[in-house]
Amino acid sequence: MSGISLQISGFADESSKSKLAEEQLAAVAAIGLRQYSLRFIDLGSGIKNAMDLTKKEIRQLNKMNQEFGLKVSTLGSPIGKVKLLDVEDGTKNRYVPFKKYLKQDVAKACDLAEALETRLLRGFSFYHPKDEQPEGYVSQAIDQLGQIAEECESRNLIFGLEVEANLIGQSGVLLQKIHKQINSKALTLIFDSGNLLTQGYSPDETFAEYQAMKKGLGWIHIKDYRPLSSSTKGGYIDEEALSDYRPVGRGSGVYERVLRDVLEDSQTFNRRMKKLGLPGMLLDLEPHVRGGGQFGGFSGPDGLGIAARSLCDLLNYLGLSHDLKGDDDLF
Repeated sequence: MSGISLQISGFADESSKSKLAEEQLAAVAAIGLRQYSLRFIDLGSGIKNAMDLTKKEIRQLNKMNQEFGLKVSTLGSPIGKVKLLDVEDGTKNRYVPFKKYLKQDVAKACDLAEALETRLLRGFSFYHPKDEQPEGYVSQAIDQLGQIAEECESRNLIFGLEVEANLIGQSGVLLQKIHKQINSKALTLIFDSGNLLTQGYSPDETFAEYQAMKKGLGWIHIKDYRPLSSSTKGGYIDEEALSDYRPVGRGSGVYERVLRDVLEDSQTFNRRMKKLGLPGMLLDLEPHVRGGGQFGGFSGPDGLGIAARSLCDLLNYLGLSHDLKGDDDLF
């Protein structure tokens, strides 16, 4: 088997339309996951983004995690999904002055990660004005993201920047530029094939974007997409209109190439995970197989299970071991 430790996680809220905590945790536990990413959840007072949980609700969730034999792998926060500039651009994205954002939202996300006993904080690279090119805004994004990385480093947390459409870091090339210039041990990158394919990148181009961001890679989101027939790279994407997400077995084929590369370069990745203080490379299921949008997606308990089995089939085919629960965990 492989010489790299792979850990499988998943966005628990993808399993439940109601977002009820019991439904989410039961679904991910039934799949055999040992950990999950937290994003939206209902702990009895309505659906909330995790950022809005009260101290009482956090204690309640930590207790439920123990009961279900689960832990939080990452906080799927929306940090960085705000406008870089206070300009009207036809979107509904909000703007918050950065000093206020750093003091309130970023600090709150760090507090929440600590309370949930995870070191991994997912985030984004800010919205530049719609219909403008992101390259002109990289320097300001680097300044602000660098300050977020400093806050995370002071807390012994890791801030993962996800590649995603409509943001400044919408490509692997741009994310790697940001990562290199900030040069913080608290900043890492998150590859997501679906978030590139939906922009019109071909499978070959998507793999090339993975290679561009490889030196900064911290973990991987597992979200595949049926390749588009026409290219829209660099343009604005209507995320609510996307509907062709697929499990890896019926997607683009990019993840097989990525995971082969991870296997071939396992020594490099093992050294990086050790440097970050992580037990292995995280593969985080975010399949969106029944639809997705700007702030989340839905797969259903069966859809999340199918996506997990599809990933495990690929890992087994490649000879890569994984950590889903098995018979030995029952005794």
